[in-house]
Amino acid sequence: MNTSKPSRFSAIYPASAIRKLEQAALQHGHTDLMARAGLAAAKLASEIIGDGTRILILAGPGNNGGDALVAARLLQSWWFRVSVVFSGDTAKLPTDAAAALRAWLAAGGTLLDTIPTDGRWDLVVDGLFGIGLARNLSERYLELVRHINRLGLPVLALDVPSGLDADSGQRFGASVRASHTLTFIALKPGLLTAYGTEDSGEIHVADLGLDPPALLPPQGRLLDQRVAAVLPPRPRNSHKGLAGSVGILGGAEAMCGAALLAGRAALHCGAGLVYVAMLAEQAPACDPAQAELMLCSPQRLFDQDKLHCLAAGPGLGQTEAAIALLRRALESETALVLDADALNLIAASVELQSLLQSRQGASILTPHPAEAGRLLGIGTHDVQQDRVATAIRLAQRFNSWVVVKGAGSICAAPDGCWFVNPSGNPGMSSAGMGDVLSGMIAALIAQRVKPLDALLLAVYLHGAAADALVEQGIGPIGLTASEVIGMARTLLNRWVYLN
Repeated sequence: MNTSKPSRFSAIYPASAIRKLEQAALQHGHTDLMARAGLAAAKLASEIIGDGTRILILAGPGNNGGDALVAARLLQSWWFRVSVVFSGDTAKLPTDAAAALRAWLAAGGTLLDTIPTDGRWDLVVDGLFGIGLARNLSERYLELVRHINRLGLPVLALDVPSGLDADSGQRFGASVRASHTLTFIALKPGLLTAYGTEDSGEIHVADLGLDPPALLPPQGRLLDQRVAAVLPPRPRNSHKGLAGSVGILGGAEAMCGAALLAGRAALHCGAGLVYVAMLAEQAPACDPAQAELMLCSPQRLFDQDKLHCLAAGPGLGQTEAAIALLRRALESETALVLDADALNLIAASVELQSLLQSRQGASILTPHPAEAGRLLGIGTHDVQQDRVATAIRLAQRFNSWVVVKGAGSICAAPDGCWFVNPSGNPGMSSAGMGDVLSGMIAALIAQRVKPLDALLLAVYLHGAAADALVEQGIGPIGLTASEVIGMARTLLNRWVYLN
């Protein structure tokens, strides 16, 4: 049995797929999954607690509680001082969990009804609810979750933090704020997106002796920096034409900065030539901070016969002129990155939606949750309730590659495959970050990286650059999009040339 941290392109399964994996495991003779889960939990708890000896374990009414009870019995046999709060009904426990309870009692263990107010512990193990929870917590369980969080102790959550939706990362009223989560068989999307990014702490995977991808090929994967393998080192006999050309279309009145940020990002991430076309009447003739950018009119931009990728939307505005230019971009066969107002205009126009759906060139959409909701005709709340499903719907409806941005950004392809990005931090909640991402994606496509690979690399790199800046003491408060551009270049070169 392997217990590890998530690694390169680790498989991710929603709760329904985990159930199928459990059934497949049973058919292959793996009838002791609870015993394996309890052992993995006990081993990790003994590592986390360090020199401590006192452990509070909360066991719930289902199989997650059974895992916790197996861990309690083992930890007690290893001479830890274990207190168990049991919140279930002994008469209604599933078969394996009932057996785990009997074994705990037979070993001399006792049960508490609630968390003692005068107790002292070094570690809490949360085994209240796993992936089966599908409704808001009752008042009793809300108080237990809140009590755990008030203790201010290290918390090891089993499978998922109790109260967290294993698929969406949303909270069922409240959820345990774990410092560690030991998830069984494989990763779940809810641990990696939305509130899961806050509540899961350090994630560990116990495969319970199974090989999930061999039993059920995954649709979801977790990104890491080795996605940079899609961009090879440049040949020594190179020239700017080999690095491709990028166009940026945007920059309406008072929004020229958005287009310039996208252009600078494209240049720093390797595009050989970058044209920036702005709609503003008073658009600058050059960028003093980045003289290499070629600022031009929209007409001249479309006259370029070797444009490898066009990013439309950064500061585009929603005027009639913007609509006409976007229509022209959608009618072209040039690879297209769509962001910001380009997405809003498409959401408001059946004609533009039809053009997007029928495009021959590659299309990449980069909406935040509100923009994703507009494109699908649903609310932002509905998007956040199932970010994975939203990304897949967008990709399939518009025949595009998609990233739904946010904590744990979700990338999806029209064939239903999806990816979760673990990089990034709250400092990215600032103006211009989306413009920078658009320029990064466009630069990679211009360098002949396939559209999906370009999207995945750019999304991961974007967040990793922000993380690297925070590690240097730059942010998260006050972190700017301009600062991310320079760090993205540094990391991209490091990954391509040094790894």
